Amino acid sequence: MTATRDPGSALYAPEPAPLADTSASYDLPPPAVHGCWYPSADPSGRHVAFICDRAGVPQLWTGPVDGAEVRRLDADPHPVTEVSWSPDGRWIAYTTAPGGGELTRVLCVRPDGSGRHLLAGGEPGTSARLGCWQHDGSALAVTVTESAPPGHTGRHHAEVPGPPGTEHAPHWAGRDGRAVLLDPAGGRIRPPAGGVRPGSGQEPEERTLSAYLVDPEGTAAPVLLFSERGAANQRVCDLSRDGRLALVYRGPRGRREALVVRTVDSAVTCAFPVADGDPWIGGFSPSAGTLWLRSDAGREYAALLAAHLDARGELHTTRVVAEREDCGLELLALGHDGRRAVLAWNRHGVSELELLALESAPPHGTAPDSVTPPSAGDARRVGLPHEVVTRIAPTADPDAPVVALSGSRRHPGVWWLPHGAPLRTPWSSRDEDAFPPGLTPVRPTPMRPVARDGLQLGGWYYRAPGRSPGEPAPCVLHLHGGPEEQERPVLEPLYLELLHRGLDVFAPDVRGSSGHGRGFVDADLGTGRFAAIDDVADCAAHVMLRGLADPRRMAVMGRSYGGYLTMASLVWHPDLFRTGVAVCGMSDLTTFFAGTEPWIAQSAAHKYGHPERDRDLLRALSPMSRVDALRAPVLAVHGEHDTNVPPEESEQFVRAARERGLEAELLLLRDEGHDFRRADNRRLFRRTAGDWLERHLAD
Repeated sequence: MTATRDPGSALYAPEPAPLADTSASYDLPPPAVHGCWYPSADPSGRHVAFICDRAGVPQLWTGPVDGAEVRRLDADPHPVTEVSWSPDGRWIAYTTAPGGGELTRVLCVRPDGSGRHLLAGGEPGTSARLGCWQHDGSALAVTVTESAPPGHTGRHHAEVPGPPGTEHAPHWAGRDGRAVLLDPAGGRIRPPAGGVRPGSGQEPEERTLSAYLVDPEGTAAPVLLFSERGAANQRVCDLSRDGRLALVYRGPRGRREALVVRTVDSAVTCAFPVADGDPWIGGFSPSAGTLWLRSDAGREYAALLAAHLDARGELHTTRVVAEREDCGLELLALGHDGRRAVLAWNRHGVSELELLALESAPPHGTAPDSVTPPSAGDARRVGLPHEVVTRIAPTADPDAPVVALSGSRRHPGVWWLPHGAPLRTPWSSRDEDAFPPGLTPVRPTPMRPVARDGLQLGGWYYRAPGRSPGEPAPCVLHLHGGPEEQERPVLEPLYLELLHRGLDVFAPDVRGSSGHGRGFVDADLGTGRFAAIDDVADCAAHVMLRGLADPRRMAVMGRSYGGYLTMASLVWHPDLFRTGVAVCGMSDLTTFFAGTEPWIAQSAAHKYGHPERDRDLLRALSPMSRVDALRAPVLAVHGEHDTNVPPEESEQFVRAARERGLEAELLLLRDEGHDFRRADNRRLFRRTAGDWLERHLAD
């Protein structure tokens, strides 16, 4: 790793741009089924900025924790992905994904909806990521990324107007209905990036990530904090109250680090391995004498660590202050005063929330060993009305945080927890509205299959309503993405669609999934991926042998990495599944590396193999290398703006299936990237997949 104050990085310094005011009170009643998530509280703790899809696309809203009045602050059609209210209450910063694609930009707006402007990511060839606020609210940290999108030779690319509202975003171009980004110099295509062109021997194109402090008022020039060439990831998670130190989260997945950086010269004073998952991995105590971190360094499960620092930000000692033997720390949020923390533990997919008092950090010059870590008695468990915490927002009252919850019997919503009493915010949908009339809630059953090599797997089984217990059912095996994601007992509209068509759903965690310890996550590295493909067959066998699933009517389906596993399962175990639905999946790992974003390729190499050094392994692991074994009809689904897994990955698999005389279809969703965020597209996807599976699993 090299961290420099690269003079060239000044080319990507954020340039604010004013935007039209699109805020408005929203007097129409929300649809009964809508989601609210990613809350961020104002300094009083009584108002919350959040993301809500009640208007059909994830947008920025505000509302009181105890009142029903809400206001939409940005009515643009570009999905909002993250939100952060400034500590002084003057601004709300948020991230949007123009056109539903993978590149993002950071905007700011006042709580009354005025003053909306683009803060970072609007310059040609850049993307931006939200970081933390300075504790006085005077500046926001953002990471600006030099964009290096995939290029394709031998095809015509004409510059055309981009999606509405992308006037300040990087240049767009049409590509057979998809969107790519053009080099800002004359609209020329960049050289192939994101990996290598097969047989080229070319290394992935490097990019520079640069973190800046940006004044939301626009009265001061951006200040460069940290710059790294060839980086896979970077986010500023915290700044010390005196401004001397920054906590920077960086590195590819599986090798994440937390760096303590001196802001005066960008020098790295110490580094810590930290856990994957939520990128907000810690923060400084008020004196910056202690750094609190969520880390699984040398451990099976992530724990809360206290790292004691000297006046120069260098490390003295570390110690574990909160841990559990059988589950990991998933979310960590420090209180505004830096003296309390809210912890969310992941126990077999279900969240457990607790409030923890943090000991004051020692004054500089005090021996760290004199500091006593919090005892077990300092932690207070908070009961939750639903199974999974997805976000924690501390408030001015350390005993009244705001949390985003989801569960098997409700859509995502926001709860206020004054003194441990969970209160649903009035603008979140009610539990009783989570299901349309006449549909029955389905609570999943945990499953623990055993792989053929003895490794214990996990997952959740959803039984279609009205089916007798002893009747084997048509069943869809659904595989999550990542591969480090985890199946959680949350309401998944896709599962609801399938269940009420009479199809059971089994959602397993095969090796490589999170939530089961570091050894389980790493069990699919390299040649271990062949065992992950076999895990899919072993999970199918498990539910068949238990009499739940009908062996003659099994389907496999998955998204992203799960889409890859779907295609791999269809060609490695061609007689097991009657059909498959692959969503945004990689069909050939070599072409995936040649077409994806370069920073995604950098992270993916750790999981799958290097595109040059491991070419034979990648070829052997690719579904396209065994496509002659395909026997089942297949439906592929992809977002047209997906630059994570380019749509060509689905196209070539569908084309190969058709060449072999099999039924194969491709649904290309407009204005979507790797994640489907628009309500109309999500409905179209669910209906199309449901129709396909119901037809192919019929008796």
